[in-house]
Amino acid sequence: MTRLLALPLALFAGTAPFHSSTQSLPAPVRTQLKGGIWHRGCPVALWQLRVLTASYVGFDGQAHTGQLVVNRAAAAPLARVFRELYRLRFPIRHLDLASSYGPAAARPADGDVTSSFECRQAVPSPCVGGRGTGTWSEHAYGEAVDLNPLENPYVGCGQSRDPATRRYFNRSLHRPGMVTNAVVRAFATIGWGWGGGWAGSTKDYMHFSATGH
Repeated sequence: MTRLLALPLALFAGTAPFHSSTQSLPAPVRTQLKGGIWHRGCPVALWQLRVLTASYVGFDGQAHTGQLVVNRAAAAPLARVFRELYRLRFPIRHLDLASSYGPAAARPADGDVTSSFECRQAVPSPCVGGRGTGTWSEHAYGEAVDLNPLENPYVGCGQSRDPATRRYFNRSLHRPGMVTNAVVRAFATIGWGWGGGWAGSTKDYMHFSATGH
């Protein structure tokens, strides 16, 4: 069994300086992605992906070190975004490769995993149902981040794919982990758009991407 990189460092947020780094995919991570997350025909090759390691504040108020697989072109800009999220003390629930790509039985039961790369089609609005749209998701390029999907659901026509997210439909009632205007501005500084700003009834509050889609 391959082992993913795991860096469970926890320090008091505010006393620990922010740090980030970028590296090519280590062999264990490449193997894990080939297990189903990436396949031949994906719009990016594995050599175009990087592991971004960055500090973040957890829901426990402490500083942790997390990891994402992202497009190599997005790694440095996203490091700047995570620096700002750390400064804002924006809490992130799960940010590690094991939670994103590990065995299904070992992933967090709450599904509240912040992640980026996944070679898949864009997911249709909850208004229409279905699993695919026939077009690549920005996640398939490693140029999108889903941030705290439990607190920031994908909604349409007053419904979501996950009933547990219903208590977060009312965006005027702010709770920890919900995207704020400051978070949106942090991503906007690198030119990324927010799914929560889409026109119409469909909103993807967790979703930030290079194209805004």
